[in-house]
Amino acid sequence: MQRRSLPLSGLRVFEAAARLGSFKAAAKELGVTPTAVSHQIRALEAQTGLLLFDRHVRRVSLTDAGTQLYPVLRDGFDAFEATLARLTHQRTRTQVTISATNAFTVKWLVPRMADFRSRHPGIDLQLQASDDVVDLRSTAVDIAIRYGRGPYPGLVTQPLFTDRFAPVANPRLGVESPDDLARVPLIRFDWKRPQPENPTWERWFKVAQRPQPRQASQLRFSDEGHAIQAAVAGHGVALVSLALISEELEAGHLVQPFGPEIDGHTYHLAMYAGRPPSASVQAVAHWLSTQA
Repeated sequence: MQRRSLPLSGLRVFEAAARLGSFKAAAKELGVTPTAVSHQIRALEAQTGLLLFDRHVRRVSLTDAGTQLYPVLRDGFDAFEATLARLTHQRTRTQVTISATNAFTVKWLVPRMADFRSRHPGIDLQLQASDDVVDLRSTAVDIAIRYGRGPYPGLVTQPLFTDRFAPVANPRLGVESPDDLARVPLIRFDWKRPQPENPTWERWFKVAQRPQPRQASQLRFSDEGHAIQAAVAGHGVALVSLALISEELEAGHLVQPFGPEIDGHTYHLAMYAGRPPSASVQAVAHWLSTQA
């Protein structure tokens, strides 16, 4: 029997009757009459040339052929049911996409995902990590975390928090005072937009009213997250965002041996002004603001 000629309705009726051991019970499950079930089974037997049930006065039992056919159909229908349930569940779940820089995504958003899932189990967050500015007019991104002073034309924005920067190092380096900066490498990362207010080592030394050591070697990275990892590994002292290293400070992987702290830029929650946010997007925005 070829696939295109399989009697699918009859096989469905057979599976129900075999599973329940009764034409009457199968009829109730399928929403038809027992007579209709009996006709479907007889038609299936006639088409296949197989006797599938032995009929008794008040019950039916599977023949050898029916016993062999039943588990194949049962497993197949179970697989259909499970797959359709999974696909339907995925389709009905809500997804909200957040765009943020690589460092902010890895060091600030990801550690908070367990809290979000516990508060909003019906919303799937998709994190889009990129240091490039995304166009929020696209429906692919619901919320962006923008870092700077603004303004951001065409966007509805809300400040989350202003960043703070300070020198940090692995405690194994034994850095205890600014004088120690002359003997260890200074870890830098490149800002995409050079601005006087960027929290750089030059600005830190100016605020600290100290001359920058001429003999200090340097390590330079294109990404703040890499600079943080270099500091954790003990390769030098990094001037990085305190908001992004809270876990490392708490665990003792990094220490902040001295000040001063200097202001960075402000993290803003941004959404496209021309698209009213859905209830799910509003819930994510509220969660972000409470976390901040």
